Amino acid sequence: MTKPRLLQFLIKLGLEFWLPLPLIGLIFFVGTGWLTDQVLSYTYKTNIQLNAESQHQIHFSTSLAVMSIEAIINPSEKLTEVDVYTADSVLKQMEFEFPFTEFEEIETAIAQVLGLSQTAVKQLIRYRIDR
Repeated sequence: MTKPRLLQFLIKLGLEFWLPLPLIGLIFFVGTGWLTDQVLSYTYKTNIQLNAESQHQIHFSTSLAVMSIEAIINPSEKLTEVDVYTADSVLKQMEFEFPFTEFEEIETAIAQVLGLSQTAVKQLIRYRIDR
């Protein structure tokens, strides 16, 4: 006799719709979790192998106002580290490394990389020799 009154009370409050919602939510949560686990743990077979040792070069061209160039020559390792300082607000400094130590070769390489003339590079460059 109390059940019909309780049922009538729930119907009166409109709870017969809201009471099963947490159970439906729990079933949905568990089901989607299981489905996500199945999809993410699936192993995909491919014939293509990745080569992580290849080096890709990116070529970009932009107009930069070069303020100064500092070349640090290391004769023992036969390389030159070059820092280029610009007046650009986004790109303040660029670093390059060249596998030679002769002044002419360094200036030619910098001129090619930056798109400047060799006379402009000669005016901006400052050398330092590390020993």
